[in-house]
Amino acid sequence: MYSASQTSTGKIGIDFGTTNSSIAWANGLGEVQLAKFLYLGGLTDAYRSLLYLQRQKEGGVNILKSWTGPEAIEEYLSADTKGRLIQSLKSFLSSRNLHSTEVFGRRLTLEDLIARILRDLREKAEHQFGIKIRSAVVGRPVHFVGAENQEDDIYAESRLRSAFDSAGFESVEFEMEPIAAAHYYESTLDHDELILIGDFGGGTSDFSLVHVGPTVRRGDVVSSSIVSNAGVGIAGDAFDAKIIRHLVSPALGAGSQLRSLGKILTVPNWVYIKLERWHHLSLLRARDVLEMLRGVHAQSLEPAKIGALIHFIKEDLGFHLHRAVQKVKSDLSNAPLATFQFSDGFVDLAAAVERASLEEWISEELGQIERCVDSLLTSSGVQPKDVDMVFLTGGSSFVPAVRRIFETRFGKKRIRGGNEFTSVARGLALKAMDLR
Repeated sequence: MYSASQTSTGKIGIDFGTTNSSIAWANGLGEVQLAKFLYLGGLTDAYRSLLYLQRQKEGGVNILKSWTGPEAIEEYLSADTKGRLIQSLKSFLSSRNLHSTEVFGRRLTLEDLIARILRDLREKAEHQFGIKIRSAVVGRPVHFVGAENQEDDIYAESRLRSAFDSAGFESVEFEMEPIAAAHYYESTLDHDELILIGDFGGGTSDFSLVHVGPTVRRGDVVSSSIVSNAGVGIAGDAFDAKIIRHLVSPALGAGSQLRSLGKILTVPNWVYIKLERWHHLSLLRARDVLEMLRGVHAQSLEPAKIGALIHFIKEDLGFHLHRAVQKVKSDLSNAPLATFQFSDGFVDLAAAVERASLEEWISEELGQIERCVDSLLTSSGVQPKDVDMVFLTGGSSFVPAVRRIFETRFGKKRIRGGNEFTSVARGLALKAMDLR
């Protein structure tokens, strides 16, 4: 397939995202090619950042098999008895409390799980590009999810580096994801601009003020092209959590009551908090959690709802819920009214949702994004009128309430987008070209 002389020497860009990942290769002419992956009979350049593990018997011996990305989804959907589907692993990187998890009797570290995804991503790209990939420029958020200080960000980055090492990478250089998006945007320019990049991922929203253009590319600007960076651990997953809280959790018993020792108590709320977070959802399948819920079910004043919750957890329906949530969020980005639907034959939910309701549910998160953008401008001494263009990328950049934050400050004419799901990977590959 390739020879040793075809080893990648820094032309690969990898965007390992909370929800989706992508990998790009910049050739010697500066052209960028995205890896494509088979999915449900078609091709996609978005490699789902998830892992599916299933215990199977081969020759009378139990073995642990695993799949990642689109293949993981197909295996999960076709399995009669569900294994364990793990999503949003990137969101755990800054956590010092989560080092490993037990899967069918095997203890696996977070780095092991992430490395499994990265290894498949690398090998599939090698096969497609015909090169041996051992080095890459890799994106990282300005602040990782859950990071409270610089030490937490350093810790998270070191864990991500370790995962890349385990996945067979010999050299990895990290670049801020919004800066990578700036590299991509800059490649389209024939003049200089001061731009604001807004990168909305699954777990973080990151912003950078950057000087870009031909003058910067030629190195004629002495001072750094990066004016300032800022980020907040809120993005698409936080919006999803609010949809689950308002549309799903009540039907699964959130806020309901149980009778215990002659007292009326509320069903434990921490279960529903985990239900709202994709990276915590798989943890609910632990034996002790299910035993606790069976006890709640026996004492519940609304046992049907708790029964539905137990079914949801045991059948590992998180992926189905994720698709339903993503669909209604996408529909509400295109219309003021949409229908949320989730059904597996046991749990059946349907509700009309107004865009105005969603915006009210996520108002706190929108406020934090607004304050982050304003703080970035204030700390850098830049006025909104001084920004030539705003480039928005990532899935949540389509949410109308998010776009209004920037339209209010900069005007619609200065808002740009394009390749919202792959601009970071493209920019990382272009950055890799500059490092030759």
